Amino acid sequence: MVELTVGQYQSVPVVLDERSSAYDALVSLFMNNIGTLFVVSEGGLLEGVLSRKDLLKLAVGNTDMHVVPVGVVMTRMPNIIMTTPEESLWMAARKLTHHEIDGLPVVKKLGEDQYEVIGRFTKTNVARAFVDIGYGYAGGEDNE
Repeated sequence: MVELTVGQYQSVPVVLDERSSAYDALVSLFMNNIGTLFVVSEGGLLEGVLSRKDLLKLAVGNTDMHVVPVGVVMTRMPNIIMTTPEESLWMAARKLTHHEIDGLPVVKKLGEDQYEVIGRFTKTNVARAFVDIGYGYAGGEDNE
């Protein structure tokens, strides 16, 4: 049996600078039609993850999203669940379901607690893999 990996199905990451406002994050989520953003430092290192739920909590509180930085509402390191291109598709999908989250940053480790975001892995990627398996091919190719 072929071992499918995250790297075969990962998507392009959507990142946001840690100095961005919650409003900028909300616009980015909707413009990219995604549920999770990855927040990076000026040097491009993963600092946090921001979901639709995080922004909804802020909006319900009647807060001015134009002035609140994403750092106030994002989930920070070391509480971020991550994956790598080499990890099995099954293990990454298990992380999504076990932690009840929409997406994982696909990372490359650069140093002690330093990660570069190189991709995005979501429930949509899992669904794409199942469709490929159903058609008898795997590996992320678009054979339509």
